[in-house]
Amino acid sequence: MRLVLDILILIARLLIAIGDGVIFLASFIVTLPKHLRRRSEVTVYQIKKSKKYYLKRLKLVKLPKFPKISKPSTSLIRRKRGRPYIIPFYFKFKFFAIGTFVSFLFIFLPFLTFIFIQSLPDPRQLISQDIAQTTKIYDRDGRLLYQIYADQNRTMIPLSEIPDNLKKATIAFEDKNFYQTPGFDLMAILRSAISDLKGEPLQGGSTITQQLIKARLLSPERSIERKVKEVILSVWAGNIYSKNQILEMYLNQVPYGGTAWGIEAASQTYFGKHAKDLNLAESAFLAGLPQAPSIYSPYSGNPTRWKVRQREVLKRMIETRNISEEQAKEADREILTFKPPRNILHAPYFVMYVKDWLVQKYGINMVERGGLSVVTSIDLNTQGKAEDIVREEVENGGYLGFTNAATLVTNPSNGDILAMVGGRDYYDGPSGNFNVTTALRQPGSTIKVVTYSAALMNGFTAATPILDAPIRFDSPGAAPYIPVNYDGKFHGNLTVRLALANSVNIPAIKTLNKVGIPTMLGLAKKMGITTWGNPEDYGLALTLGAAEVKMTDMATVFGTLANQGERVDVNPILKITDHKGDILEEKKGVKRYRVIPQGVAFIISNILSDNRARSMEFGANSPLVIPGHTVSVKTGTTDNKRDNWTIGYTPNLLVAVWVGNNNNAPMNPVLASGITGAAPIWNRLTSNLLSGSKNQQFLVPQGLVQKPCLGVNEYFLSGTENSVSCRPLVRTNPSPTPAP
Repeated sequence: MRLVLDILILIARLLIAIGDGVIFLASFIVTLPKHLRRRSEVTVYQIKKSKKYYLKRLKLVKLPKFPKISKPSTSLIRRKRGRPYIIPFYFKFKFFAIGTFVSFLFIFLPFLTFIFIQSLPDPRQLISQDIAQTTKIYDRDGRLLYQIYADQNRTMIPLSEIPDNLKKATIAFEDKNFYQTPGFDLMAILRSAISDLKGEPLQGGSTITQQLIKARLLSPERSIERKVKEVILSVWAGNIYSKNQILEMYLNQVPYGGTAWGIEAASQTYFGKHAKDLNLAESAFLAGLPQAPSIYSPYSGNPTRWKVRQREVLKRMIETRNISEEQAKEADREILTFKPPRNILHAPYFVMYVKDWLVQKYGINMVERGGLSVVTSIDLNTQGKAEDIVREEVENGGYLGFTNAATLVTNPSNGDILAMVGGRDYYDGPSGNFNVTTALRQPGSTIKVVTYSAALMNGFTAATPILDAPIRFDSPGAAPYIPVNYDGKFHGNLTVRLALANSVNIPAIKTLNKVGIPTMLGLAKKMGITTWGNPEDYGLALTLGAAEVKMTDMATVFGTLANQGERVDVNPILKITDHKGDILEEKKGVKRYRVIPQGVAFIISNILSDNRARSMEFGANSPLVIPGHTVSVKTGTTDNKRDNWTIGYTPNLLVAVWVGNNNNAPMNPVLASGITGAAPIWNRLTSNLLSGSKNQQFLVPQGLVQKPCLGVNEYFLSGTENSVSCRPLVRTNPSPTPAP
């Protein structure tokens, strides 16, 4: 603003200088009579041949005896020496006024016009400028899950997909001379100007082109200045675009109430259908909204106003001969059914997880304004089952002291997330939208699969004996670490198969102590753990789940076992396209990373599916059994009873379940790992999802040797089958094991 003022002051000074220059030059043009040139003492000027005056030092002095001979009043007399005399004020003002007028007309006015035009937005922005469009998230079958937008819900569609009834209704009601006018209605502008002069509110009457200009390029203020800008830009736009282009832009960009911008969003908002499927009655209703959507909305305080407006539109259509009176009456009689005013949000935890994923990759502006179409991996049917089971089981499990549960369902063969339930109820207070599947929680004994995978890769076998006995680990400067088993008992010599199947703690700790924390931690990261740091930050309790993990990471870890040792990262996205339909990314094939040998993955999966082996701790008919299906499953419960897990899988299905409390409060001490808590939820959901499908068993890979050992037809990595004795283990009351 300061710069503009300085420019105007400079221009004014230039105009004054020009006016003075004109006067100065004019003083040399005037001729002087000869008989007056001899009068050097005074300068004489005759005004209308009446009184005589002489000018001396800017003062007028009356001369009583002035010569009778004189020139007309327009003559200017110079001194003999030729220097110009001081010019009278009114004479100077006359030349100044002429100079100022000429300067204003040919310099100042064009300059102001140029500045004004330069300040106007370019109508080419109507197409070139990106228009905020809604990002839509779908499930794998194309069902809408959610729409993301900042403040304008908009989906652009071509004019060919807009029904003729809607086009005709809009033109008839908004601008009946749309195809004849140059972009503005002169009579409407005059009515608006007269109303303004009378002090009345400004009248409407803007054409479709003007409304488009106002909505996209100008502020919403109502003033004469904005009206002038509208007219100029409307004519300008009319010279750039065809009438059909302007109509298409108008129908895609004007507001229809709330967050619905453009006809497609309006059609979906009010009727739940595409714009191309609108009938005459619905089209007449929508055509009457843009001028005052909040007043004529069916969701407003006076829901009958829309009917009056609809009839006005139908009447205009009759007047413009777009429809007959019979068609109008039929449309008026039709009862419109409006959708309840609510936002669609299915699978809320998953949708917000996907939104965060999109923002990290494409940025918030692209997600909220870019009009992306996102096809996700989620299956809405599977999601619905998971949500119902989690909610019901949490309500039934209150006596165990947990108030929340979460589950993640994936296809481990390709990493697709099929269901994500981050909590009991997304809408339950401030903590309801806390997504446990992406939060940090202690995994309990479920992490032992990594410990024993590392052990098998470093000389252990499924038949390797480990003494389950009291043990103490001393550390300089710290209290000794004395681990205990979940049941508080010791079981003597156990094979790796029995120790893992029954989730016995002390053998796992001894195994980690021998394998080494760096080895286990490195393998865990390769298998999918993303939250662990340096080895020196952890102790032997790492194998009992002391370090926090995400459920999404644990799904990748167990998915690696299901994929025979190949890591396939969990994946929420199948395809993303922009608002033009161009593919930004699409899942083609599956990225696999070999992290453990096939034989190792098979042996771990075989142990976890061995119901006979785990009967010592869980019994023969525990919730870990899915009749008719071979399922590998592992449980885990933290020592403080704050986290309880069950994770099970087949080659094509993985279900992870957690129960606990969002405030990290401990659960009831009677909670039995693997039998209560997460396991019943896991059993019910897995049984439901596997119902009607064939049993899938893991194929035995090459490089394994099978032989009878300790009552089991055991699997060994080739070359390790003779590394252990298969004679029956001596089961005695264990004595304390010396500290290593």
